[in-house]
Amino acid sequence: MIVSKSLKKFTNIKHLFFDRSGGVSSGIYKSLNCGIGSNDKKKNVLKNLEIVCKKIRCKKKKIIKLNQTHSNKFSFISKNYKFNKKRITADALITNVKNVAISILTADCAPVLFYDSKKKIIGAVHVGWKGAYKKILIIIVKYLLKKGSYLENLHFVIGPSIHQKNYEVGIEFKKKFLKQDSKNIKYFKYIKKRIFFSLNNYIKGQLEKLGIKNIEIIKKDTYNEKNNFFSSRRSKKNNHDYGRNISVIMIK
Repeated sequence: MIVSKSLKKFTNIKHLFFDRSGGVSSGIYKSLNCGIGSNDKKKNVLKNLEIVCKKIRCKKKKIIKLNQTHSNKFSFISKNYKFNKKRITADALITNVKNVAISILTADCAPVLFYDSKKKIIGAVHVGWKGAYKKILIIIVKYLLKKGSYLENLHFVIGPSIHQKNYEVGIEFKKKFLKQDSKNIKYFKYIKKRIFFSLNNYIKGQLEKLGIKNIEIIKKDTYNEKNNFFSSRRSKKNNHDYGRNISVIMIK
């Protein structure tokens, strides 16, 4: 588990970026696989989610999970949210309700948690390259500003994700990003004629461009096996499926 240095100073919120340790799953899902959409045994995943709830100190019925589709869609959770409804299809959750844990799953994509220290609003965002390219964080920040947030009160943390040295991409991928903005060239690096992309710095750059100054990057590469995270890219070398890491935030 990893705690953000910038978020832990706020005593009214609780958050954790979980790695793959501390769960009950076995095999390629060992051990804290929280991906309902994986081929792991459902009872193991549900047990793992119970473990997460105990760590974050929320009731197991009060953790909200998403059906993630690499979109730029988000959902605001109000006090009237019905917890028995099916999973929301979106890639981000925002709330100002106490004792409701909002979560996202990743396995190389970036989990992004944020907090508005004045409006007392939290968010959890699943940001892969598709979501970042579709400007999910930009859409969310503009929504927050319309709701009365100020940039200086927004604190963003980009959690463990695949790092540039392990994120090889193709030429068409690079062209797509350069067509969007020629300045995106700075997020690409050539090593022995192979192209590598920095997802976390691209995300940070988007936030900086909006004028946000409170940004933390947790420098843990999910692809590196010794860091003990599930990794889609690493797993797909030998397997068709993989476990998912969970990141959670809650207002106490």
